[in-house]
This record gives sequence, C-alpha cells and structure tokens, in this order.
Amino acid sequence: MMTPFQKEITQGLPEQLPVKRSVPGDVNRAPKRKDILTAKEKKLALENALRYFPVEWHETLAAEFLEELKTFGRVYMYRFKPSYEMKARPISDYPAKTPQAAAIMLMIQNNLDPAVAQHPEELITYGGNGGVFQNWAQYVLTMKYLSEMTEQQTLHMYSGHPMGLFPSSKDAPRVVVTNGMMIPNYSQPDHWEKFNALGVTQYGQMTAGSYMYIGPQGIVHGTTITVLNAARMKSTGGPEGKLFVTAGLGGMSGAQPKAGNIAGVVSITAEINAKAAYKRHEQGWVDEITTSADEAIDMALEFQAAKRARSIAYLGNIVDLWERMVVRDVHVDLGSDQTSLHNPWAGGYYPQGMSYEEANAMMAEDPATFKQRIQETLKRHVNAVNALVEKGMYFFDYGNAFLLESSRAGAEIMDEEGELFRYPSYVQDIMGPMCFDYGFGPFRWVCATGKSQDLDRTDIIAEQVLEQLMAKAPAEIRQQMDDNIRWIKGAKANKLVVGSQARILYADSEGRIEIARAFNRAIAAGEIGPVVLGRDHHDVSGTDSPYRETSNIYDGSSFTADMAIQNVIGDSFRGATWVSIHNGGGVGWGEVMNGGFGMLLDGSDAADQKIENMLLYDVNNGIARRSWARNKEAIFAIEREMERTPHLKVTVPKLVDENVLNNLDF
Repeated sequence: MMTPFQKEITQGLPEQLPVKRSVPGDVNRAPKRKDILTAKEKKLALENALRYFPVEWHETLAAEFLEELKTFGRVYMYRFKPSYEMKARPISDYPAKTPQAAAIMLMIQNNLDPAVAQHPEELITYGGNGGVFQNWAQYVLTMKYLSEMTEQQTLHMYSGHPMGLFPSSKDAPRVVVTNGMMIPNYSQPDHWEKFNALGVTQYGQMTAGSYMYIGPQGIVHGTTITVLNAARMKSTGGPEGKLFVTAGLGGMSGAQPKAGNIAGVVSITAEINAKAAYKRHEQGWVDEITTSADEAIDMALEFQAAKRARSIAYLGNIVDLWERMVVRDVHVDLGSDQTSLHNPWAGGYYPQGMSYEEANAMMAEDPATFKQRIQETLKRHVNAVNALVEKGMYFFDYGNAFLLESSRAGAEIMDEEGELFRYPSYVQDIMGPMCFDYGFGPFRWVCATGKSQDLDRTDIIAEQVLEQLMAKAPAEIRQQMDDNIRWIKGAKANKLVVGSQARILYADSEGRIEIARAFNRAIAAGEIGPVVLGRDHHDVSGTDSPYRETSNIYDGSSFTADMAIQNVIGDSFRGATWVSIHNGGGVGWGEVMNGGFGMLLDGSDAADQKIENMLLYDVNNGIARRSWARNKEAIFAIEREMERTPHLKVTVPKLVDENVLNNLDF
C-alpha cells in the first residue's frame, strides 16, 4: 500500500491541471533575472516550457508562464511544485525498483530542502544560481523516472531536463548528469542568462547540480582547514584570539562563522540579505548578529581580548565594514571573501550604498547601471583590503572569483608587474600544496536511513580507520591526518548536520578506500543501513579551474579541462552510481569545469570492488596530473601510491636543472 507521498512521486505530472498555487512570502526568493530575451525569443521560451504538458493545458499555461517570465526572468512552473514536504527521507520511504534510484531521490530532495537550499522555490541550492532543475516539471518527471528505473536502465539528465531512461547494464551509472555544456564561444555570462531563460541550459553549481550537497557542513570543513593553516603560516601563537573578517552567509552557505568557531578564531562575516543572516543565526551557525559595523568591531575586539572564539554576523555591505576598520585602524589577522562573485550581476554580490531591495530592483530593471555600481564597489573593496594588508593582514581569495572580478573592474588587485594577482587563491597558498597535491580532499557520506545513530557509528568507524592510518603515515601528511582526526572527533559536538545525516572528512585515496570498506562491512553486518558516498567537486581530481582548484598548476595547463572530463568518464565505468559534469561552479560560468560522482554502498561484495576501483581512480587521476605539472608534493604522493598499488603506472616528470635553461638565449 503506497503512501500519499509515494503515489505523488510515481504519478509524475498530474492527469488533471492542478490549481495555481501562491508562492510563500516568507522564503528567501531568487532575485529577478534581467530581461535579456527578445519578443521572438520569449515566444520560443514559452514553446520550450509548454512541451512538457498536454495541448489542452497550453492556453492556460502560456499566459501563466509568460507572467512568470516577465516577473522573474525565468519560467519556474510554480503550479507544479509537489504538495509534500521537501526533505531527505529514509531511503525505504521512496518508491523505487532499485536502491540506487531511491538513494538519488533522497539526495535530490535534500538539495531542495528549505533548511538547506538558498532559494528553494526556484530550485536553487546555493551560489545564487546553482540549480538542481530549471523548473518544477523537470523535478516531477525526474522523480517519476527514478521510481520506474531498473538496474538495466540509465537516466540521462540534460541541464535539469530528464531526457529519459535508456537501456544500459547493472554496472553502468544509474544517472548521468550534464549541466551547461556550452559550445566554448557561447559561454559568457550573458549567454547563460539567455539560454537559461530559454529553458535549454542551467548552471549546476557543483554539488547542487549533481545532488551531492550536504548543507553548509561541506564548506565548514574546507574553511576550517583553510583558516587553521592560514593562522599557522602567517602568525605565531596559533589561531586563538586571531580576527578573521569575511563576507557571505547566504549564497556560499554561511559556513564561515561555524568554521571560525571550530578553528578557534574571532570572526566577523558581512551579509546584505537579512533573511540569509537571520536564518544562519536561528540555525546556530553564527553567534551574534548586528546591523552596526562599529558594534560588530567592538564585540570582536572584546572577544579577542578574552581569547574567546565567537562569530559575529554584520548585516550590511562588506565594504562598509572594511572601510570602517581602516578608519578605526583595526588589526585584522586574516581576511577573505565568500560572496558569490562567480555570479556578480545576478545577486552574488551587492553594490555599496543601496539596500538589498533597491539593488535587486536595479539588477533587473537597469542591469548596465547595476554592473557599474558593482564594479565601483569592488574598487573600494580592494582599496580597503589593500590598506589593511599594508598593516599586516593576510588576505586570501576563497576561490569565489573575487580576484578575477576585481581585476575586470579595474581595481588595484594586480602585482607590480601587472601580470599576476596581488593576493593568492587559498588553493595556491594552502589547499593546493597542503591537501590536493597529497590527495586530501572533501570526501563525504550520507546515512541513507536518516538515523542519527547511523551517523554516530560512521563517525566512530572513520576515526578508528584514521587512527590506524596515522600510526604508519609519513611525516609529509601527519598534520593533515591529525587535523582530520580532530575534526571527526568533534563533529557531533559541533552540530554540523543540516538536512540529511551527512558528514564530510578530508581524506586521501588510502583513507577514502579504507573508510568506505569499513562502512560496507558495517552495512553487511547490519550495524548501519546503506551509505551514499560522494565528494565536493572542490577536490583533488574533479575540477579544472585556473582561479581555484588548479590555481597551483604552473606548467601552463591550468586553463585546460582534460582532468575533469577524464574524471567523470573514468568514474562512470569504475562503479559510480551516478556521475556529473558541469560548466561552472565556484568561480563561475565559463571559468571552470567540474566533474563529480555519487556511490551507494549496500554491504555487497560488488560494492567492495567498486570502492577499490573507483575511489582509487577518482583521487589519483588528479594526483597524476598535479605530479605531471611538477608539483613536488604530488610527485611524492603518486610515487607513494604506485608503491602501494602495483597495477598503477603513472608517467612521472623529469625535473630540469634551471641552469640548463638559464644558459640559453631566449
């Protein structure tokens, strides 16, 4: 006997036209997108939208969808949003013929949970435009296909659109996702605006578009490691009492205050969107909230004096905060920015001197002036940062395109030669050489039963595995191992779960494989239920981006994307349950290529074999490429892996003595 929820899933699009629904007024809505389509193109957008529905509905829906297009700049099809609550349910609740399909349904719903998603009504998980689907019809159809899928079929997803179930095999991925795969000459931001408005592409935003987002926890861990290592590199006496100033509580998830607390620093995070700021405050992700820059500074100085880790949200523009700090001559130890500057013209960053509401109106009604105001703000932003850096602040780009968009705005962000950015990407200084080159990255898992006790058990298993590996770890990676053991030991106490019962842990290839094997044994023994494995695309191997993940690649290949493409293809035939490839994520449309995967562990011998094959490749594909770029840490890591894995044979670079080249006449 099916539940009402299961019946609605299996029904797909309704047989009768549902009643037009009103959109709740208390949710964080996506901003109106700019009016970029011609009248002819708007007609095409409606033709594209109406093809999902019976002809007899077209007259009613045509007028309604045109209204949405005019009001929001997109056709979201609000009428077709399901009636049930959107959240990750236990895997057993989903109507499915295979547990793999049920696991994917669970992950999709978690990405759209209002507690997790930035703009849930518009199917946007994070980053301002990181969509799971373009519209609600796509969601409804996808869930129906997943409910019907057998182990002899694969669902192919074209930028949110479920193209259909195609015959395949048990060992093939159950879902293949592509997002934004544009012809290169048509991959500028306005191309995205146009083709997304037409309903033919979308920006998947990394883990959002591949159903592997686990709420702010993912970014918390990466930010914690970054802040810890930044404090170690640039100051003495550890992180306690250090001041960390940044921005972004909405689009990039709001992880920074929590990360600051875990790292032991005092933090101020600016946010212009009141709903985003208060949401994080209510969730306990930020301790204090104020609308006064001076009050935020005063509180921070008080907490610093007491060496008390505490997080403050400043509800206002980040530039106002930075400039006030310059005037007051505040010493800031660590500075960064986590606004969604990969999406600067559509809500990722806001101009100084305007309210949130005023800016959103200008964004849609006068995009040229809005762009001008954004670029003026970026110039002031950089000027203030430069002034504080001169007084001793260590500033790093978090990989959100801050440096890139500042340079395009004409800000004073380039070095003396005018060739390189004045400040490093955090990958260049921290994550690249300390983590990615050694194979450490954001391994994550979701307990598909939804039981907190399952998550508790996986925490213990992961800790035990890491402790065993730590005992024999070489000196080069002992700090990374120690940081992650500390993380997993404190994970429950830090209350990191939002949405699904999930965890993230930075681990290398050996660590990921051994942890996954231990999980699979625990599932087989009945200690825990099924587990979904995945990772952030912000990792060793899945992403090519000269401004973030591969910004510490110096052989000229940082602008190539072979690694990401190889990653998703390689994972697909080595056992991934689903795979995805995206144009964009982190630093923006046309600036990056992201590949990702998900894998269901069910306790079987087959899952054990997939763990070995796929996780080994998923990590070492990236280490091999980083090694070939002559990164010494990666050379060490791949040579170590080849000793551990006899069938792995990788081409290792022969390093040239610099004197050989210096003696040549160029």
